[in-house]
Amino acid sequence: QVQLVESGGGLVQAGGSARLSCAASGGTFSSYCTGWFRQAPGKEREFVAAINRGGGAYVIDSVKGRFTISRDNAKNTVYLQMNSLRPEDTAVYYCAAENTVLMITTQRDYNYWGQGTQVTVSS
Repeated sequence: QVQLVESGGGLVQAGGSARLSCAASGGTFSSYCTGWFRQAPGKEREFVAAINRGGGAYVIDSVKGRFTISRDNAKNTVYLQMNSLRPEDTAVYYCAAENTVLMITTQRDYNYWGQGTQVTVSS
């Protein structure tokens, strides 16, 4: 069973950058598909990006060209590099993982979740 810990959130000015990390322990992380979700105040949690065990990556249209997901299996860590941040990117960001060959974009298909990290983008 894998445990996930996110880090790297904080207060960022609009147009700035931040890199979120999702560190895993307790499993063969290289076998997992890992996703990032976010939940803004008063809104439902939404999928942002995912990377599968083969390194294939997928991001939603609203962050395409600004956010990049990557993984370092040697460090059991998945990253979300966020550039050109906007106030509407403000949310709690969660990472999630599932031991599968698939690319997963839906919350219900992830069994392992981190506690979340707050990202606040000021205008």
